[in-house]
Amino acid sequence: SVEVLIPDFKGSERALRIVMDAEPDILNHNLETAERLYRLARPGGNYRRALTLLDNARGMGGPDALTKSGIILGMGEEWDEVVTCMHDLRRSDVNILTLGQYLRPSDGHLPVARYYTPDEFAELRDIGRDIGFSHVEASPLTRSSYHAWEQVDKAKESRAR
Repeated sequence: SVEVLIPDFKGSERALRIVMDAEPDILNHNLETAERLYRLARPGGNYRRALTLLDNARGMGGPDALTKSGIILGMGEEWDEVVTCMHDLRRSDVNILTLGQYLRPSDGHLPVARYYTPDEFAELRDIGRDIGFSHVEASPLTRSSYHAWEQVDKAKESRAR
């Protein structure tokens, strides 16, 4: 399968259409963090624009298109903000969600505010399943590419049920 990881294209539906016309198996755009922290974590990004992009991708992709997004935890978000992000992604009809621990890549990036436990990741995975994601991958070391081929298979199996 072919998965594409894309930027938000500054909201350009034309750019998104070019990608979707290539019929990727999965379109991935990572939301990354809570709306409150978005400008700090993604200075050029916009939380609502990212959600609109994902929603538009589902609309352009047809009934078999899969969309995916990821959230990294530990930049200062509150638990309820993570759950809100998850609900926002489902409202944008995202199928696959990845949740992983934020690790500060350099001194120029936000510091780690909190390390989540494996049990907390498991609880968030269960919440994600309960609110309707076809597949949720959640652990401290999960990244958007983590077990990507398995995520597709599991999401397709879940949709077939």
